[in-house]
Amino acid sequence: MSAVRTDRKSEWRNMTSTARTAAANGTVVRSKMSMGSRMVAGIAAGALPVALLLLSGCNRSHGADVVATVNGHAIMRADMDRMYQAQLGQAQAQGQRPSPEQADELRLQIVHELITEEILAQRAAKLNLTATPEDVEAKLADLKARYTEEQFNQWLATNHTTLDGVKRELRHSLTQDKLLNKEINSKVTVSDADVASYFNQHKSEFDLIETRYHLAVIRVTDVPSPQPVNLQGSKATTDAEAKKKIQALKNRLDSGEDFGTLAMQYSEDPETSSSGGDMGYHYESEMHADPSVFAAVTKLKAGQVTDIMPLLDGQTHKPVGYAIYKLISREPAGQLDLNDPRVQQAIRQQLHDVRSQLLKSAYFEWLADQAKVENFFAEEVLKNDAK
Repeated sequence: MSAVRTDRKSEWRNMTSTARTAAANGTVVRSKMSMGSRMVAGIAAGALPVALLLLSGCNRSHGADVVATVNGHAIMRADMDRMYQAQLGQAQAQGQRPSPEQADELRLQIVHELITEEILAQRAAKLNLTATPEDVEAKLADLKARYTEEQFNQWLATNHTTLDGVKRELRHSLTQDKLLNKEINSKVTVSDADVASYFNQHKSEFDLIETRYHLAVIRVTDVPSPQPVNLQGSKATTDAEAKKKIQALKNRLDSGEDFGTLAMQYSEDPETSSSGGDMGYHYESEMHADPSVFAAVTKLKAGQVTDIMPLLDGQTHKPVGYAIYKLISREPAGQLDLNDPRVQQAIRQQLHDVRSQLLKSAYFEWLADQAKVENFFAEEVLKNDAK
């Protein structure tokens, strides 16, 4: 129930972990290794040695501006350097400085990422699934709609990218989405029998040891934010503004407006606003951490909202803003039933994700086996290290 959350990353190696925010959520810049959310995490570790094997005994001639080729298509050093500088800027903003070895490790992973992107892009082109300029512009318009022009330019600067860089990322993401939806996701099926079988084998997972609450929240605070966290780019800057804003939102809720829509447009919680304020499930024992919120929520029926409540800092417990909570559902302790639609949906989604990931792993390996990859930068690192 903490009001303020921080996610601190202290080690440089985290910069080379696989993660990427979905382009559908508007974050399309590689904040770490961007293939992570577009690809199965295990592929990066497995494919690089394969590429290195291609270097054995080779003495090829190539331009210094080329770091790799995929089926003869050049991957340029400028693209590697651009991505490296973007990620380096983000790391330095967190107080991290790479050693020469760490820097080359990051560059190797970037080259691997570019190789994998090119393999997928060539496959998509073969199937006529490449994202069109119209696709990219439509997604870009959705992204920019969340910001004023000034805020969008600040977002570009914060993420160490440019408008052209955003368009490149959108094109990659949309192309890969189209490819994987056709080649993988459309072929994944989960039957009712699969759901029932999983439930019967994992009943203990659906036996609640205590009552849990599914909550949503709208938060408003005068705590500064480096970039917009809601669709309207709405941000209070003083306590007086925060009070006025939260009261206006409460009035709109009382008049029947949708909680989720208002949360997406105006809530200042960076972790929940994009999902309509959804906080997920909280067990009763967790709720006791904030007695005032617990007392207010337990008085609600599903679908109702609390009055305006003070928002407390999770560490200092001092007021930092205001919040309105919605009780989506209350589930008493005990065994959940297979007939519960929420149970069925949770199982179906989990089985789908597991099967999709397996097929993607096999698909990427299959594509990599068919491609002729020459990783000149890997060869360069090997030669330099051997000196």
